[in-house]
Amino acid sequence: MHLDLIQMASVAGKAEVANDDRLGCADRHAWVIDGATDLGDPGLLGGRGGAAWLAAAADRAFAQASGPLDDLCGSVFDAVAQAYRHEKQREPFGAWEIPSAAFAAVALEGERLGCAHAADCSVLLRSGAEVSFVTPAPNRQREQAAALALGVGAATGGLRSPTVLADQRAQRGRPQRRVLGVDAEASRASTRFHSVPVRKGDELLLMSDGFSALLDTYELYDPDTLFAALPSRGLAGLIEELRAIERHDAGSSRFPRFKPSDDASAIWLRVG
Repeated sequence: MHLDLIQMASVAGKAEVANDDRLGCADRHAWVIDGATDLGDPGLLGGRGGAAWLAAAADRAFAQASGPLDDLCGSVFDAVAQAYRHEKQREPFGAWEIPSAAFAAVALEGERLGCAHAADCSVLLRSGAEVSFVTPAPNRQREQAAALALGVGAATGGLRSPTVLADQRAQRGRPQRRVLGVDAEASRASTRFHSVPVRKGDELLLMSDGFSALLDTYELYDPDTLFAALPSRGLAGLIEELRAIERHDAGSSRFPRFKPSDDASAIWLRVG
């Protein structure tokens, strides 16, 4: 079996800011990466922000990797760690500045689909009439509660608001965050692996949390109706629906959040 690409889409949250998401597929594996938004100015890795740097480094490594998913991810973690050692310009100002990312990756392994993930990227599988999450279902309740408690959001500066920035730096610096990062062993410890049966004709949707907001934050779709909408709406149409909701709630009063729009990425695949 192999993976056939149907559609992929990735749109920055703001046109003037670099997209920190990456996604792609090879013959037997696929991935989505969501760099954690920078909480300071570039400098650690030169003129490029750490989130975009890490997402690009991991993306290159996934594109070059092969083999069983466990080994494949290990080679990615090692490649990212090595690149960081070679390319960092100085020591980080704090733990909050060290690049990190959410990711999800899948690989065909015989008649099963292996899945690896850390943080909040998601994978949906449609097998016959059943649609289910291969990763944990996305859940932004904690983030929404934090934004609501701080009394701030997109209308008052988003992540650049001093109050939000201080809070997010503290959160970013907490120990044992489960992320893809620049320490290979920590990335291995953060990653969860499992597998599910798969067969020819099954379909997959890998998503960054900016795209899966359609499911958990805005509740415009559930997993079944999202897959049902794909043939007619396509990924581009779904992202436009997402942006329309965000434009109508630019002040984040209905949907508490830290920024008006997040990078939104998804890749739609079929098992061939």
